[in-house]
Amino acid sequence: MANITLVDDDENIVASVSLALESHGHTVTAYHDGASGLEALENSPPDLAILDVKMPRMDGMEVLRRLRQTSNMPVIMLTSKDEEIDEILGFNLGADDYMHKPFSQRLLLERVKALLRRAGVEGIDLTESAANADANKAIKRGPLSMDPARHECTWEGKPVKLTVTEFLLLQALAQRPGFVKSRDNLMDAAYDDQVYVDDRTIDSHVKRMRKKFRMVDPEFDAIETLYGVGYRYREA
Repeated sequence: MANITLVDDDENIVASVSLALESHGHTVTAYHDGASGLEALENSPPDLAILDVKMPRMDGMEVLRRLRQTSNMPVIMLTSKDEEIDEILGFNLGADDYMHKPFSQRLLLERVKALLRRAGVEGIDLTESAANADANKAIKRGPLSMDPARHECTWEGKPVKLTVTEFLLLQALAQRPGFVKSRDNLMDAAYDDQVYVDDRTIDSHVKRMRKKFRMVDPEFDAIETLYGVGYRYREA
């Protein structure tokens, strides 16, 4: 149902994850070091990538950093480390999800399914679904333009490359400018209801979004933080 690239130097992880994904109809291509994985991701972009953090030749964080310079494909990070700073760094670099080893294969499959659904993969035609009609309407808010059907976002006519998660978060805010969205509201908008994320995950995504917009407009301030409450899109 989807083409997935798995980059991990642990043979057991590669074997078990590949088997689980393939048993659900996905095509899996595996690489055992970061440099080879990055080359493959750039030359033959898959629908989704799963990256280990600690790998030879190039670690997963560096692969993600370089990948995000050219691609917004969904990315899940895997790590054996249990340090909050690594997870925050991963989200700040543009990861869509994060899982700690050892992890449940069933949970990984649910995370993959959720990301693919949000990206419009798995044979789901988002443009044809009446239930998703509102979610796929083009949005115009001052300098901001969003086209969900094409996953395109511009600010003052200049393209802003957003990941799937970032796009969904911004879409939720921009659909009702001036209205406050709590972190829980944003989690519901951007994540499958079977996937748990905490507050700092949303904060990391918003921080990265602001950084991207300020690369095209240093004065960008349309996403407001209401401390202890949430976020809102402020239309000038």
